[in-house]
This record gives sequence, structure tokens and C-alpha cells, in this order.
Amino acid sequence: MALGLLRRRLMGASAGAAGRTLPVPAGAGAIVREVLDPVNQPMGAADVTVTELRSHRVAARGATDPYGFFTAVLPPGSYSLLIVAEGLEPHRETVEVVADSSLTPVRVWLQTARQLELPVPGTWLFDPPHTAIRFIAKHVGMAHVHGRFERFDGGIQVMQDVSESRVHVRIDASSITTGNNTRDTHLRSADFLDVERYPYIEFNSTRFAYRGGSKWTLHGTLTMHGVSRSVALDTSYLGMVNGGYGEELRCAALAKAELHREDYTLNWRTMLARGIAVVGPTVQLELDVQAMYRTHDTPTPPE
Repeated sequence: MALGLLRRRLMGASAGAAGRTLPVPAGAGAIVREVLDPVNQPMGAADVTVTELRSHRVAARGATDPYGFFTAVLPPGSYSLLIVAEGLEPHRETVEVVADSSLTPVRVWLQTARQLELPVPGTWLFDPPHTAIRFIAKHVGMAHVHGRFERFDGGIQVMQDVSESRVHVRIDASSITTGNNTRDTHLRSADFLDVERYPYIEFNSTRFAYRGGSKWTLHGTLTMHGVSRSVALDTSYLGMVNGGYGEELRCAALAKAELHREDYTLNWRTMLARGIAVVGPTVQLELDVQAMYRTHDTPTPPE
């Protein structure tokens, strides 16, 4: 409690007195948000994700503290900031992080979530330039490894009863990217994804389960490395809008799941015994999806 009060006082001082700031490494910048609920109270435990606009890579992720504060120290650049809390309207903004900027908090008020209009029935295809499939894994003995898949396709077949809708995703396993060529080559090898034998990672949904508000659980089967397992994606539906070039009808969602590597015979203990430095036994998968409406028909799901 005392630490949180001290942080608030220091941040208030930085906003009101020139030169009064918390330490930031030279050449770095910061994003600081004070998140409040609809009745002006601090919004603790709101999920915050900061993504690099150019690479779609997650630069920072966390939750607001009990006083509603979130702070991320980042390299200069352009970022997308997403704040999500149960029962409240998601907040999304683009942020320019400037070198040597002060930790001055910006207030964000989350509003009561309106009843989002569900996607109209028909075929919705993923829009790759506005969709990202990312993962985070803990590197054994080191920091987290952030990566993404650069090539994929898929779509959503929305039915009149949304719970009966279907999703199909196919990922080119060889398109895995973590920013390190040596590591990426190893991840594509027979030690890990074995992309020559198993070129695709595929997900096929079996049902949608509504959890209230904008929350759904998407149940389905994930096939990777020649093994199929049931998974459940915790999904936040972000709404449907007319947008983009030509004013296409679009919908968006954010889905997350935790995968256990040994479920897919990616045996990290064996590789550790061989002295191979690997990521840990679990991987956090995230799909940040935009899909475009293509037809009023209801054909089979995209293959």
C-alpha cells in the first residue's frame, strides 16, 4: 500500500513540477496510464498489452496495479496500446514513445461495455495485414522469448446461432520468427517443429461457449507436430465496424491459450539433457484477429 501511494505522489509531482521524474534509462521512453472505471475509481487488474506497430510484436504486457497504474519503459517508436477489463469497453490507442520522456501519467476512463453487435452470418476471412499470431515462451534460465508466425490463413463461418459458428486457422510453421536467425532455424528443425515433416499448424473449432459480456471460450482441436489436442481459447470479442479501404465490414477479436509443449511431443527435458538451450514447457499463444466479411452465403468453413 505504501509503495503504491509513493508511486502516485511521485507521478503527481512529475505532472506538476518540471524536472521531477522517476528514472528512465537514457534513450528510452515510457508509457504511463492511470486507468479509472466509469465512476472515477481506480481500475485494478485491467489487462494491458503494448504492441509494436511495425512488427506486431508484443513489447509489454501486464495488469494495472490496485491504484489503476500501468507503466512500460520502451525504446522510442510507434505502439498500439490495448486495455481490457471485464464488463467494460476496451480502450485502444496509438502511442508515440519519445526518447527521454518523463513518466507523466495519462488518465484513461473505461466505460461500461455496450452490447456489441455480433458479426452477421456468412463467411469472414482473416485480413493478414491486420492480424497477428504471436507467442511468448520462457527461455530456460533466461528472459521470455517473444515470437510470431508471419504466414497464415483462415476464417470464421458465422451461423445464425453464433454458438454454432466455426473457425479454421492454418499456420505455415516455417514462418516462425523470434528475431534471432539461429534460434529460428533451430525451432524449424526436427528438435522442435520439424517443418519438413509437419509444414502446417492447424486449428479447427468445435463450438463457441458464451461467458458473458464480450467474453467467449472457443473450443477446438489444435494439430501441431503431427499431434492433435483439444484446446480452449479465451476470447474477447472487440466488435464489428465498417472500416478500411472500400469500407469493408470487419470484426475483431483477441484470443489467448496456454499450450504445453510435451502435449505435442516437443520434449524439452530430453533436449535439456543433451545440453540444448530451449524454451520452457509452456507457451502462451495469442491471436489478434481482424476478419473481413465476404459473402451472405453459409458454405463450409474455409479450408
